[in-house]
Amino acid sequence: MDVSARRLITRPPDVVARYAMDWRHDHEWTRGIERAELSAPAPGGGFGVGAEVTRTARFLGKRLDYVLRVVAHEPPALLEMKSVAGPFPMHVTYRFDAAHAGTTMASIRVRGDAGGHYRPAGPLLARFVRAALRKDLRDLARHVG
Repeated sequence: MDVSARRLITRPPDVVARYAMDWRHDHEWTRGIERAELSAPAPGGGFGVGAEVTRTARFLGKRLDYVLRVVAHEPPALLEMKSVAGPFPMHVTYRFDAAHAGTTMASIRVRGDAGGHYRPAGPLLARFVRAALRKDLRDLARHVG
C-alpha cells in the first residue's frame, strides 16, 4: 500500500506544522486515534529524530496499539515516522510546503502492508486509508483555521 492525500490550508506552514507535529494533538485531527503519548524522547530530549510516540487507535472495530519512531524531523516542512511496534509495518510522511500568500500545501503519505488478521482487508485498506487521510487533512484545516 502506498497512499497519499493533500490539501491547501489557508494558514502559513509554521502554524500548520506546529500544531500537526505536536503528538499531543494527534487525537484531535487524526482519524481513529484515541490517544497518543511520547513513549521515548529523542536522544537530545523532547520530540525529534529518535523520539517514539505510542498511539492507541480503533481500526475495523479493533483496538490497535502501535509505536512510531521519528526518522526525519525538519519543522515546519517535514515529519517522517516509521512503525517499530504494531500490527503491521507502516511509514508515515507529513509535509507542509509553503504555497501562495501564506497558505500551506499539507500532505500525508502512508506506506505499509497489512499483516496477520488484517491481511484479508488488504485490498480495501488503501481505499479506506486514502479516505481517512482526506478527512484528517480536512480536520487539520479546521483546527488551525
